[in-house]
Amino acid sequence: MTNDRTMIAMSGGVDSAVAAYLASRGRDAAGVTMRLCFEEGAHRAAAERDITDAAKTCLQLGIPHFVAELSEAFLQRVVTPFIRAYEAGETPNPCIDCNKEIKFGALARFSKEHGYAKLATGHYARIERDANGRYLLRRAKDTAKDQTYVLYTLSQEMLADTEFPLGDLTKTDVRAIAAAQGFVSADKGDSQDICFIPDGDYAAFIAAHSQTPITRGAFLSLDGQVLGEHRGLIHYTVGQRKGLGIALGRPAFVVRKSATDNSVTLGENADLFTRRLTVKNINLIPFDTLHAPTMLLAKARYRQDAALARVEQTGPDELTVEFEEPQRAVCAGQSLVLYDRDCDYVVGGGKINA
Repeated sequence: MTNDRTMIAMSGGVDSAVAAYLASRGRDAAGVTMRLCFEEGAHRAAAERDITDAAKTCLQLGIPHFVAELSEAFLQRVVTPFIRAYEAGETPNPCIDCNKEIKFGALARFSKEHGYAKLATGHYARIERDANGRYLLRRAKDTAKDQTYVLYTLSQEMLADTEFPLGDLTKTDVRAIAAAQGFVSADKGDSQDICFIPDGDYAAFIAAHSQTPITRGAFLSLDGQVLGEHRGLIHYTVGQRKGLGIALGRPAFVVRKSATDNSVTLGENADLFTRRLTVKNINLIPFDTLHAPTMLLAKARYRQDAALARVEQTGPDELTVEFEEPQRAVCAGQSLVLYDRDCDYVVGGGKINA
């Protein structure tokens, strides 16, 4: 007999509350909230309030509520790699690592340990199966809220045990359901930025938590001339123009960062465009290997429009991507996510190489 017991990941927000409502109807279900606070402060207080809100929703739905203590795993697998990536001159996306390592990794294991075979979440995405039984990741009906970009790392095993109850709903639909059910989270706003840096000051967070001193270095021109002194690599990102702290008498943009010599190279806007790049740490969803060069749509940022590119697998864990039109301010450490030509299904993705 198939185990249909479902645990719903609940953040305390409106999306996961409605996901719990939908996933628990007529089923043996429970809610679970991750405790990810690795230090005291405002973030911990807000997180505890979210746990309380999730518990209230579960009580209203008549299902059990669990708290998964994953703070140490979150620190080791998400926060620390985020800091190290910035120190190395990259621009990481910790939400992608959190989905792979924590939500659909550690939390999914927590779910199974408590006897729940399925894990449902409030992500806006859809899961389907093709004629061969392969699991596919499809964009949400509400394309403005679609979250497949941060889900491209999900394996076949993860997709098989996951449900996205909101995939066929719009955000307006979700708000209406929450209001009709009288959920405490019905009027809550959407979460913004990185959860463990609520004020958005990445550099201050990294400086406070880094085990390595943040040292000043040289601003360089594209031909290697020293233009001035920067405050440390963590204060800059590729494409940045404002807040550089240097006056050259002309607009200047961060073109690249190098941890090898602790330098930040400045150039003009035209110097920011890239046509060709490679990605590593790849995951492919409709198949295990891309056997021939293929024209696909690619996104190098979450909020970026997908652009047409020729994609070739050039190694067991490497893709080479050549865009038809040059892309601006591509950052090492960010994820490149690939979609089919209709921009409906996720083909896969990986992390952009330096």
